[in-house]
Amino acid sequence: MSLTPIDRATGSVIGSAVGDAMGAPFEFGPPGVFTARFPDGAGELCGGGGWDPGEATDDTQMAVLVGESLLERGGLDLPDIFGRFQRWAAADPKDIGLQTEDVLLSGDPWDLAAPLHFQQTGRAAGNGSLMRAATSAVYFASAGQQATMAAAHRIAALTHGDRAAWEGTAVLHELIRVAMAGGDPLAAVPDTLALVHEDHRERWATVLASDWRPDLATEFNGAVWPCLGSALWALRTTDSYERSIAVAIDLGEDTDTVAAVTGALSGAVHGFASIPRRWTERLHVPLPGFGGRVLRTEELIALAHALVHGADGRTGAAPTP
Repeated sequence: MSLTPIDRATGSVIGSAVGDAMGAPFEFGPPGVFTARFPDGAGELCGGGGWDPGEATDDTQMAVLVGESLLERGGLDLPDIFGRFQRWAAADPKDIGLQTEDVLLSGDPWDLAAPLHFQQTGRAAGNGSLMRAATSAVYFASAGQQATMAAAHRIAALTHGDRAAWEGTAVLHELIRVAMAGGDPLAAVPDTLALVHEDHRERWATVLASDWRPDLATEFNGAVWPCLGSALWALRTTDSYERSIAVAIDLGEDTDTVAAVTGALSGAVHGFASIPRRWTERLHVPLPGFGGRVLRTEELIALAHALVHGADGRTGAAPTP
């Protein structure tokens, strides 16, 4: 049975959230953590490390905030997204990246906070803009390659001043767009890299190459390059959504985000029906700062559908900053 764009969009949004919740209890663990816990390969939403079984982290919480802003504002309203991020960060979420927290709580304006942070620290190439990209990738997919990559740049730049983070998020947006159209995101990598800034193209080409493996990484997978490279490796070396998440978590280190990014891609490729029901049944996404809201799988499915249909009335996919 052929998959529809709705199937793939729902697979991407739910797939990212499930990967996040599956990986959260193993964060900062060693390689092989998933297999050690589930030697038969049939993983469960086990909880641990401060997370309840099925509880999604900041990765999915921020993705939901982006998606809801796009829908409620009828397109890309960067100050609105930043304001939602600030409200969430001020509510003391269980987990938040140190750089993201510094930017959001700095008190600087939405268009200056990330650049000023980068100017002061010189460090902003973490995977924090990749982790939240599923909803915006789904929303902008029908707008085409240029618009989806431009939107990714702009949303990433709200919290990450390093252009490498923008480029990685733009690549992820484009590969999800290709998958939603029924194409092969792995085959689309060379053409997508041609659109990456020439200063970054070689480094991205290395980690996204067909023969790259996570054990070749030169940075912790909390950095944008090995995180996206590991997600593509997980997709390339498996034949199912379930297996791709297992191998992503088994890499250890930043397991929730690597699995979330893997899930966004793998879910778009394999579709929503490929995600085990035993995983979706317990999935839930608290939203600190938003009246105690907790989204479950049904609400995330509705969000994914709305992002596809709401894209028809989008506004404001402006040029790359």
